[in-house]
Amino acid sequence: MTTLNVAVLGATGAVGQRFVQLLDGHPWFKVTALTGSKRTVGGTYGEGCRWVLPTEMPEWARYLPVVETKAGLDAAIVFSALPTEQAKEVEPEFARAGQHVFSNASPHRMWADVPLLIPEVNAAHTRLVPVQREKRGWGGSIVTNCNCTATGFTVSLKPLLDTFGVRRVFAVSLQAASGAGYPGVPSLDLIDNVIPYIGGEESKLHAEPRKMLGILDGEKIELAALTISAHTNRVAVIDGHLVCASVELETAASPEEVVAAMESFRASDIVRDLPSSPAKVIEVRAESDRPQPRRDRNAGNGMTTVVGRVRADEIFHVKYAVTSHNTIKGAAGGSIHNAELLVAEGLV
Repeated sequence: MTTLNVAVLGATGAVGQRFVQLLDGHPWFKVTALTGSKRTVGGTYGEGCRWVLPTEMPEWARYLPVVETKAGLDAAIVFSALPTEQAKEVEPEFARAGQHVFSNASPHRMWADVPLLIPEVNAAHTRLVPVQREKRGWGGSIVTNCNCTATGFTVSLKPLLDTFGVRRVFAVSLQAASGAGYPGVPSLDLIDNVIPYIGGEESKLHAEPRKMLGILDGEKIELAALTISAHTNRVAVIDGHLVCASVELETAASPEEVVAAMESFRASDIVRDLPSSPAKVIEVRAESDRPQPRRDRNAGNGMTTVVGRVRADEIFHVKYAVTSHNTIKGAAGGSIHNAELLVAEGLV
């Protein structure tokens, strides 16, 4: 396959840095442009970026110039780690200019013609891309990944929906500090504390899984007919969101049957062959105290969803805990995975 030029928008932020890290040595993509704020434009990435990841900054990135976030960059694919308000204005400009935007931001996720994508869950929704281009007259496109908390949570629900049907879900999230970006939540607010409110998160957790688990009917997605009630909390963990979920099924199932459905869940053939696809979509742990973010967030290079404590629920049918890496699977890695899928399908 010919290597495609890609750009990272908002490359100096926490998610932007994760893009740079994950694109280092990617077999399909070569980074040709990094954009940043007015403070950093004109200097090199090494000068303008306060690198916060535990691995070293790639040498090729260190010397790339930071450029203005403006359509027309030398890149077929644009990975966006822009803040919400900037993404709302800028991402459509790139799509109009013929570039393919893979976004982490929320403004366009619920647009009817924008795929909200997890390749293992709803690869068929990529068929919205030609619809979007024709409807909007764009040479490019916008594809989004979902809220980072919704990612592993939705992956865990997919085999249950397919096998038993799902009516209602009650969920409580314990969300890592990195989900707030850098510098994020002040240390004196978060250390020795749990913050039981994250602005806008609960509404995203209510709505986004229903779109991803919905069925594409012609040019629109029929939302999945399930109800989600969520509490979202910020906790003093660096990476890895954990969600405790209780699920009411359409057809009653035992914990053993639920585990079997999760363990046997497979992505489609085209998704399994993508460079970022993990060997296991879902890993189910048998230990009574797993999953744990610190121990399980890097499963499958951060792309595997880890489930544990699957047991009968006293109100609904089954309950379990699920964790996934919020800045890899739930952010930069998820966007890269989405881009790989569109390339494989010939849509980029």
